[in-house]
Amino acid sequence: MLDKLEAIKNRFEEVSDLIVLPDAMKDMKKFSMLSKEYKDLEKVVIAYREYQKLLSDIDSAKEVLATEKDEDFRELAKVELEELGLKHEKMEIDLKELMIPKDPNDSKNVILEIRAGTGGDEASIFAGDLFRMYQRYCEKNSLKLSLIDISAGSSGGYKEIIANVTGEDAYGKLKYESGVHRVQRVPATEAQGRIHTSAATVAALPEVDDVEVNINMNDVRKDLFCSSGAGGQSVNTTYSAVRLTHIPTGIVVQCQDERSQIKNFDRALGVLRSRIYEMELQKHNDEIAGQRRSLIGSGDRSDKIRTYNYPQSRVTDHRISFTVYNLPTVMDGEISEFIDNLRIADNAEKMKDGNF
Repeated sequence: MLDKLEAIKNRFEEVSDLIVLPDAMKDMKKFSMLSKEYKDLEKVVIAYREYQKLLSDIDSAKEVLATEKDEDFRELAKVELEELGLKHEKMEIDLKELMIPKDPNDSKNVILEIRAGTGGDEASIFAGDLFRMYQRYCEKNSLKLSLIDISAGSSGGYKEIIANVTGEDAYGKLKYESGVHRVQRVPATEAQGRIHTSAATVAALPEVDDVEVNINMNDVRKDLFCSSGAGGQSVNTTYSAVRLTHIPTGIVVQCQDERSQIKNFDRALGVLRSRIYEMELQKHNDEIAGQRRSLIGSGDRSDKIRTYNYPQSRVTDHRISFTVYNLPTVMDGEISEFIDNLRIADNAEKMKDGNF
């Protein structure tokens, strides 16, 4: 571990020198990458310096025990050594967590897709509830959510809703939300008060640029149609809505939220890139699935990840067997406790596998 920490410190010093060079800001993309790397490495280096001081203090205490004859001094050294030992254990765990390689996608923006699953109209209503939950979460965590496309349900909610989430570490915060979310409650349309089970799928995709996913536009069919739904002064008057079909994969994306055809095209193309990227990422995850026993972070849409039980006011995340009994608070966007516990479990597994 010390060799890895020393290598990180050397790289930090190298980046520190590069970032202050006179021509460093000529290439803003490179400068931005260096700034981010500096910020990430700085946390590890600060912790490493504290760890080095701790090791030095432990050596000093051991030397006192080995050479000092005075029993009072020896007793003080023993107490200090015991305290330093506890600090050493905790600091080592913290350092290992800091050294776990960050998911390069964590800092990216997110394409958030929510679709009604089994359960008919109630599933659409639940998809709407989930969307409002994420809206509130974004508001509380300095993330900006903007709509891309909506398909409304016949009795409320949404058959499908797609949004863009931007902000610091947006994907890192939302990536654990991908999967099947299940609700158990009495629908408003249920006359006999029976509890129904419905579901909606959530996909949090990292937003990627054209450098990461190169799409041959000859493989994309572009269709224009009139906007429909909310906000529609332009409904059925201008062909501003855009539908893109990627012929090799059969992926279809549409965007009608903007009034401008060009803006709708750009946003639809962004979603298309992210879906193609997700397909390739899923192939990679499937190849290495045997190496990781946990479903945490797999992002597989078919995994049942969470249940929202209204009669018991219970929300359970099945991946880590974590349950809270404050469903209204959760539905108001307070899902940080789930995300934090999932991150801790994911990091613990990586440390167990030696991935640090």
